[in-house]
Amino acid sequence: MAGNSFGKLFKLSSFGESHGTAIGGTIDGCPAGLKIDLDYIQQELNRRKPGQSDITTSRNESDTVEFLSGIFKGLTTGTPIGFIIKNKDHQSNDYENLKNSYRPSHADYTYEKKYGLRDYRGGGRSSARETACRIVAGAIAKLILKEKNIVIHAFVKQVGDIQVPVNYDKLDLSKTETNVIRCPDEIIAKKMIEYIEKIKTEGDSVGGIIQCVVNNVPLGLGEPVFDKLNAVLAHAMLSINAVKGFELGSGFDSVKYKGSELNDIFAIDKTSNQIITTNNNSGGIQGGISNGMPIYFNVAFKPVATIMKDQQSINNLGEEELLKAKGRHDPCVLPRAVPIVESMAALVLVDFLMRSQSDKL
Repeated sequence: MAGNSFGKLFKLSSFGESHGTAIGGTIDGCPAGLKIDLDYIQQELNRRKPGQSDITTSRNESDTVEFLSGIFKGLTTGTPIGFIIKNKDHQSNDYENLKNSYRPSHADYTYEKKYGLRDYRGGGRSSARETACRIVAGAIAKLILKEKNIVIHAFVKQVGDIQVPVNYDKLDLSKTETNVIRCPDEIIAKKMIEYIEKIKTEGDSVGGIIQCVVNNVPLGLGEPVFDKLNAVLAHAMLSINAVKGFELGSGFDSVKYKGSELNDIFAIDKTSNQIITTNNNSGGIQGGISNGMPIYFNVAFKPVATIMKDQQSINNLGEEELLKAKGRHDPCVLPRAVPIVESMAALVLVDFLMRSQSDKL
């Protein structure tokens, strides 16, 4: 199986399955001398881990990371950073009744036809459990970005039809972590939580949108033509489980406007004497290159495919059957996906920062 690595100069390669002994990875290209804050990395993992609220799966994993290499006396050595996260609360028996079945909207059918076999225990490699590895690498990437004063902040913007009515610049993003849904609008957050609780009692699931904002991005990140910054961000986000859409800046709403209405007009900021744009419909990226304005984008997540309702399907003998799902699953993946979106954005930005440095050698 190929495709287990992401990045060019700052590179994550992950391994492991949902119900295996452990998941883990290696991070290649991290510069030497970076101070590693282990508590911060664990806090980031805690934001993603299961069992953190009533609106997430009840699987009880501590998600404690163990570093194997690349760190000495709290500093990176410049060599590959190896790490593992042990799986402790996997209940594989929950999946015995599904070992011959193709679950609707899962990777069961495609994996089996591509590889000739599949790990049916929680989806194996296709499980979102793998994203914990991205959190570890993303947390280290964030530590690098912190030294550059680059800040990434994602939040839940929409659940089903319930959405925050304003854009990121009208919100107090410091309130994102004050509720279990990770929405900075307290009134909307309460409505989202109540809706997810209702969906959970019905044995169903719901999707939504996460918005991500990156401030203090330097001008000039991005490599035209095929490695545009927005193209690689889209690649990163669409590699996350359950993601069905990506839009930068004004996104799909752009089709509603004329060029004269949508163009970002250049101006001089009187405080900094720097060139800015009076609006930011481009989402901080023009021609595939960061323009110094905040980068913001939306990531659309579908409803979780595993639901607690009976569903018609087909087994590997081509027979019709009625699936009765078991196990512990998220009725809405968005709260736990917020740190995953941030982590993937961090990996992209650090990689491009390193590329921009090599451009000037």
